[in-house]
Amino acid sequence: MVEALTLSGEVQGVLLRPKRASGLGVLVLSGSSGRVEVDRARLFAERGAVALAQRWWGGPGQAPGINRIPIEVFLAGVDRLKAEGCERVVVLGTSRGAEACLLAASRDPRIDLAVAISPSHVVWQDYGPGLDGEVWPPRSSFSWRGEALPFVVFDPRGWPPAGPYPSYRPMHEKSLVTFAEDVPAASIPVEAARAEIILVAGKADLLWPSDAAAYEIASRLARHGRRATLIEHPGAGHSPVLPGESAHPEPVERAWGGTPLADRELGAAAWEEIARRLGL
Repeated sequence: MVEALTLSGEVQGVLLRPKRASGLGVLVLSGSSGRVEVDRARLFAERGAVALAQRWWGGPGQAPGINRIPIEVFLAGVDRLKAEGCERVVVLGTSRGAEACLLAASRDPRIDLAVAISPSHVVWQDYGPGLDGEVWPPRSSFSWRGEALPFVVFDPRGWPPAGPYPSYRPMHEKSLVTFAEDVPAASIPVEAARAEIILVAGKADLLWPSDAAAYEIASRLARHGRRATLIEHPGAGHSPVLPGESAHPEPVERAWGGTPLADRELGAAAWEEIARRLGL
């Protein structure tokens, strides 16, 4: 039996409490969909974890887009899990949520495991308006202690042509080349994380080059004497599906890539490693 509690205020989302808590806490972050990932959080809660599906943008009092989101928002989510008595904390994020996951882990030593699904190795330009409603000029997606984090700007020359299901991967790849001088400062300092890191990526991702980003993250860790666990699939796209959860419809405004079967296969492989690591 799992109790669901809707949260408001500083920490927003849905908190799931199992009848018998194991001492494990899991913070689950969505990406640019803005979903509150209750179904994904429930996978953990049904196995004894206190799970928080956190809303980190688009909620009351929050920025309506991914625009200068304070990393402190995620640390407040960790605070809530700790207040629930969680001894171990996992942060799991997808896409822009994976970006946030790695940024949080690099700053909060209380995070024991970071699971970055379809990750980025850099901080990107904002996605949507900030608290002030402005979308121009380009700004960082995240901030820390009141200061915007260095970021990579989108190169408009790489923007896909109009039409259904455009691929934004080439635009991200072109931006990394065009603004290569900004990449070092914008790179997420994963080596500062105390957490173990699991990276999950599909080589057929059409939204952004998450497979290449996963390699960059793993390589950066290796240069600092650390090791990441990399789980990949040649035919999977941007949205792996974990066992027991439903796939979400692909929005017409962007292409995810991959196939339903490959996305589920990658999700199953990722879940097997996550469950093994956490003893679920």
